[in-house]
Amino acid sequence: MVITLSATVVVGGFFGDEGKGKIISYLALHDKPEIVVRAGVGPNAGHTVIYKGQEYKLRQLPSGFVYEKARLLIGPGVLVNPKILLNEIETTKINPKRVGVDYQCGIIEEGHIERDRKPDLKGRLGTTGSGCGPANADRALRILRIAKEIKDLEPFLTDVPGELHDALDRGEYVLVEGTQGTFLSLFHGTYPYVTSKDVTASAACSDVGIGPKHVRDVIIVFKAYVTRVGAGPLPGELPEEEAKRRGWLEIATVTGRVRRAAPFNFDLARRAVRLNSASMIAVTKLDVVFPETRGVTDFDKLSDEAKEFIEEIEKKVGVPVKIISTGPDLMETIDLR
Repeated sequence: MVITLSATVVVGGFFGDEGKGKIISYLALHDKPEIVVRAGVGPNAGHTVIYKGQEYKLRQLPSGFVYEKARLLIGPGVLVNPKILLNEIETTKINPKRVGVDYQCGIIEEGHIERDRKPDLKGRLGTTGSGCGPANADRALRILRIAKEIKDLEPFLTDVPGELHDALDRGEYVLVEGTQGTFLSLFHGTYPYVTSKDVTASAACSDVGIGPKHVRDVIIVFKAYVTRVGAGPLPGELPEEEAKRRGWLEIATVTGRVRRAAPFNFDLARRAVRLNSASMIAVTKLDVVFPETRGVTDFDKLSDEAKEFIEEIEKKVGVPVKIISTGPDLMETIDLR
């Protein structure tokens, strides 16, 4: 059997909110994968995509939906809220036949959401209240319902690992979309202020059902500064007023909460690269830290200060920066691959 290196995994390097949605949608349009498959936890992660002047906030569908020829899959390790998924299919106006949900995806029900919003979780840990933690707890207890039991999902049910391996065997390109950020990992993050499972690159492979030997690249996404939603440590955290002055004050996609902010953390970035075996870095929101770079698509035209920042990341973290986002639109991107 020949193992083909035809998959790219995209993961977050900090605490989520790094701009993975922008990077994944850019990669989908530029690299034209046959399949984009979502890994990660579930609808507690929101990816924002701005394409042709339209903003999409996605919690279930892969951000690569913008490439109209891509098959869009949700791996068996990902939790699904059927209401959210069906709403996203409707609002994006994509052909429903493009979407596949694995038979074994766990299902979030109203009871999980109610449990997730009680003080012991939402109050103590600052969870999103989307039901993911209780649903994954029920999965560990082997009492969670799965997708093949849900009538509304019947048109979308498929064997996601089977589809992926058939594509890989044909030498087709697969893009694996991770969610959350490395330091929200249940195993590698700032426990107990973490999500309900591992979210590193190896976990993303497990979520969708491919082995690591199929992976050509792991792209780790870092924002040009660090943000975090909810409770838990944030080294170098700035007062809210200072974050606002710098233009770093953001609102979370899923919860609507203000994100706490801090300068780029090279120590965390270096550790995240090691935990994910990252082969390249994507840096987002460069234009927020260096406003003069807004919309620049040529590295040579970046300001000297911005170039020095990118070079400092490469030197201190030890992995090349190959993709740089200089604005929210997909085309406001520098691609050095």
